[in-house]
Amino acid sequence: MKRPGPLITLLAGLLLGLFMLSLNATNGTKTVASTPKKESPAATASPAPTKTTAPPSPSPSRTPVADAKYTGRTDDDSAAVAVTVHDGRAVAYFCDGHSKESWLKGDVRDDGSMRLTGENGDKLDGTLKDGKRISGTVDAGGGHYAFTAENAKKPSGLYRATATVRGAKVDGGWIVLRGGKQVGILTSDGNPKAAPPIDPETGAVTVDGQQLTARPVTP
Repeated sequence: MKRPGPLITLLAGLLLGLFMLSLNATNGTKTVASTPKKESPAATASPAPTKTTAPPSPSPSRTPVADAKYTGRTDDDSAAVAVTVHDGRAVAYFCDGHSKESWLKGDVRDDGSMRLTGENGDKLDGTLKDGKRISGTVDAGGGHYAFTAENAKKPSGLYRATATVRGAKVDGGWIVLRGGKQVGILTSDGNPKAAPPIDPETGAVTVDGQQLTARPVTP
């Protein structure tokens, strides 16, 4: 019997090659296309909040002292004092009813304190309390006097009359106290004396036979 020849060997090699080719096709590496990762949209930066500055708080409104009249006496009862307050200003009159007098004026602060000044260095330092009274001191005519003046209603208050009577310059000041009592000085050509009484309802007063009108004093 003849042995297989080169033909059989060739056939076996062909079959082995086909087997190996089939095996590679079956176990071949499968390439999977990678899907690109979808990028998230970039975050939009929020604009920085605008810094606002609160407007300054308005200063508290200040209430000025109410208009009013005050009359009273010094603590030693030697003289009278009247103060009239109007539109944040004040005028005062100190009078002993004989020869000593002083007119003073100045501002009134919102807290009720005041420093009024007159001639010859005269001054009045006072404080308005609760709108009812003024307490303080007066320096006038070389003396120092403590006083209290209470809130007064018409006809109480401060009055003044100036005129020329029989060729003489006349200047009169009157304080009508609560209860009706009057204290005043009439100066004629620089000579002071006790003033004649006025009619507090009308202000009428007679000086050397001539009728004058004393009017309420305001700053």
